[in-house]
Amino acid sequence: MTSARQPPANPDKPNVIVVLCDQLRSFEVGCYGNDVIRTPHIDRLAAQGVRFEHAVSNNPVCMPARSCLLSGQYSRTCQGFLNNYSGTLPDGTTGMPEYPEDERRFLLDPTLPDQLKVAGYETRLIGKWHVQPSPPRVGFDHSLYPRVHHRHTGQVFVEGDPPDRWLDDGSEGDVIEGFSVDHEATAVRDFLDRTDTDRPFFLYYNISPPHMPLDDAPEEYLRMYSPDEIPIRDNVWRDDGQLPVDERWFRIYLWDFLFYQEQQPHTGRLPDGFTLRHLIALYYGLTTWVDDQIGRLLEGLRANGLDENTIVVFLSDHGDNLGSHGAFNKGRLIEESIRVPMIWWAPGRFAPSVREREVASLIDVMPTILDLVGGETPDTTQGRSLAQALLGTGPGPDHAFIETSTGEIGLRTRTHLRGLQLGDDRRQITHDPGCLFDLTSDPCELTNLATAAPDPKLEQRLRDWHADTPIRDAPAMPGGGAGLRTDRAR
Repeated sequence: MTSARQPPANPDKPNVIVVLCDQLRSFEVGCYGNDVIRTPHIDRLAAQGVRFEHAVSNNPVCMPARSCLLSGQYSRTCQGFLNNYSGTLPDGTTGMPEYPEDERRFLLDPTLPDQLKVAGYETRLIGKWHVQPSPPRVGFDHSLYPRVHHRHTGQVFVEGDPPDRWLDDGSEGDVIEGFSVDHEATAVRDFLDRTDTDRPFFLYYNISPPHMPLDDAPEEYLRMYSPDEIPIRDNVWRDDGQLPVDERWFRIYLWDFLFYQEQQPHTGRLPDGFTLRHLIALYYGLTTWVDDQIGRLLEGLRANGLDENTIVVFLSDHGDNLGSHGAFNKGRLIEESIRVPMIWWAPGRFAPSVREREVASLIDVMPTILDLVGGETPDTTQGRSLAQALLGTGPGPDHAFIETSTGEIGLRTRTHLRGLQLGDDRRQITHDPGCLFDLTSDPCELTNLATAAPDPKLEQRLRDWHADTPIRDAPAMPGGGAGLRTDRAR
């Protein structure tokens, strides 16, 4: 049955949904050229919308990437550091911080939900958060998110509707049965079915897979792909023609927090005969799990008459190395870590197209959305609007800058990736020659040209960006250390 809910009367204020999944690289999506994986709903978005062939994460780690997207700023500016907020911080303090904090010590400048609220939007988060501080402190009217962000079952969910309260103790929330992905998808559909608002809405919908744990998913997805059919990238094979094996990382991929927090008996050893092909087959299955949620979202929009006045943006926070260059997880200045899908869908607004000359990135999402809905983009925003590229009225940005938790900084153009290494203070560029790859002739980054054939212009652009992009000192753990200040990199 079609709901009575109607789109906002003003077509200049379309609804906006940003769908962010976790750790999905563009190489494992059908519309980006993978002919084995099954992602029909994402492919439909691409066929009916605008797909950016070259889209990258500005920092390929969860919390920094998500902070970049919401703030439109690089993680050095919005966070003050380049990694997840846990463990040892640059000021030497250690331990697990409060998550999420109620005090706004991060993302100090106006965020995307802040600005959309000013423009008259209802703002809502559903799904994984993994950002400091709490959702209400950065502009969300309502939020529903899992307390633990690396598990797909048995989640404690936190609900917040300010100004009444938000829950900072997971024991106060409800532990769901089944999978958090399904719980969140149902919450999205319930929201779309509502009839109690006349305002346009901004929905920030976060889907945790295909992030590990890969073995924590419905059985149909765990058995969906045969390891024998999995394609392997050329930069995965070792010199002896074998696939890399890393038992520690394989166990993290399979069980993640189950292994490290609960030490379940079955997590002590890998299944017999488990190889990288088995691992990637599970990754494929969880990616199709994500795709099915996109199908549910699209059906919810159609059933409620919202599909003609809603902009949907689909992307990932970063990629996954999956054995490329012998590396696992993410956080590296390589294509497998930084390349992500980015698709903009709005029937009647964007003519279907593939943008191949631009290089889009996460920090561009905020200014693009604000541009499209007539919102005000703050002067503090460091991203660039993609609106002209989406509307077919002009080109978009032709490069993107990247920083990593290991201190690598990079310039990604349509044809090249240039990288340099920062020192331990994350302010000085070292004498390390870094990397330079010609991605047209060497898409798997097998030949580093930084020493043999350097490109001074690319290097200088990267050095100039580093010098001109503000770095905030990371705040100390709660209860100690100095506050934030902004420095210019040298």
